Amino acid sequence: MSARAGIVVTGTEVLTGRVVDRNGPWLAEELRERGIDIAHIAVVGDRPEDIAGALRFFRDEGMDLVVTSGGLGPTADDLTAQVVGDFQGRPLALDEPLERRIWAILEPLLTRWPDLDPEALRASNAKQAMVPAGATVLEPVGTAPGLVVPPPDGTDGPTVVVLPGPPRELQPMWLTAVATAAFEAAAAGAVEYRQRMLRLFGIPESEIAATLRLADERHGIDGLEITTCLRRGEVEVVTRYEPAEQARYDAFVSVVRERHADTLFSDDGTSVDEQVANALRERGWTIATAESCTGGLLAARLTERPGSSEYVLGGIVAYGNSVKAGIAGVDRDVIVEHGAVSAPVAEALADAARARLGADVGVGITGIAGPGGGTEEKPVGLVWLSAAGPEGARLTRRVVIPGGRADVRDRSTTIAMHLVRRLLRGEAGPSGS
Repeated sequence: MSARAGIVVTGTEVLTGRVVDRNGPWLAEELRERGIDIAHIAVVGDRPEDIAGALRFFRDEGMDLVVTSGGLGPTADDLTAQVVGDFQGRPLALDEPLERRIWAILEPLLTRWPDLDPEALRASNAKQAMVPAGATVLEPVGTAPGLVVPPPDGTDGPTVVVLPGPPRELQPMWLTAVATAAFEAAAAGAVEYRQRMLRLFGIPESEIAATLRLADERHGIDGLEITTCLRRGEVEVVTRYEPAEQARYDAFVSVVRERHADTLFSDDGTSVDEQVANALRERGWTIATAESCTGGLLAARLTERPGSSEYVLGGIVAYGNSVKAGIAGVDRDVIVEHGAVSAPVAEALADAARARLGADVGVGITGIAGPGGGTEEKPVGLVWLSAAGPEGARLTRRVVIPGGRADVRDRSTTIAMHLVRRLLRGEAGPSGS
């Protein structure tokens, strides 16, 4: 059985949602890559009794490792080191060389901010240099050192890795932590895991449930840890398994391909965003957008990837009809005859993106994001999308997207990316739809 680990994310600001936890998922992936089974992630406030309660839970669950993030700062509510020291039965003592190293980091602040109280700064310096007996110190990346704290001598409890909260400090310090003797001893039971992802678009998650049942009947799926997730309108199927189960995983994939040949667009984990970017580069084509209801979200998504300036020329946000007709050049008579949310307007926007910005591929989006503005004929969530390419190639699609305003806008960008992917694959003709 693999070594098992739990993660304790501390901070009332994280617990209440004012700050989104980035450390828990990042650490979970790091542990998985090292063959360590991540069992739980706990988010707790800054209260010492709650931090200690999480540590006790993980100890009672038989964890080999516990990784904490946060609570190593200089303020009174930063108590993680003290709580971990108490939990492990290792009293804290001042590490004077560490105190001097931290002071060398802090002292320049007195020059930048001459009104700072040197004594208060030294007190905070000393607080961060209090180290549990027998712990390995991880050198600070900011001002807070990390710790690797083994269980009390002669006991089988977890080793606790104590890391700061800011990701820019936690991530490099983690690489130091995993190289320590205490960490290696706690992770001695790690095994190799493989993790693969399939991505499908255009089917409900319930269809994958039926596929899992069929795969189990045909080949068995014991030994495969399969999870499904509906994200941004796509179904992600993630499977984790040990190398001995590779043949069983391959058999499972064959069933997915058989049942979902038209909707399985990625069997190597690549996203539609990656596929569109790679296809544009391979063809040497450029892309531009003209968006109404999405307000530039598609252009933002296209430019999220480094190097996107190679193929993204720009975008037009044509929210009002006057802008659709004026800047985008959509014929006013088309808007009057068909309405702003219609196939002709989406196609005209796509053509405008190509013509006005000189792109090979243009994408037009127009819809009713809500919560108001819908009618029986054109309900909230109705979106028309069009992708146009060279030589009259075009794909146009009508969708009604459930959910709130944010859902409609976000899902529209996913549908648009898939239209572009299909167009780049040559699936559109002069009258494509």
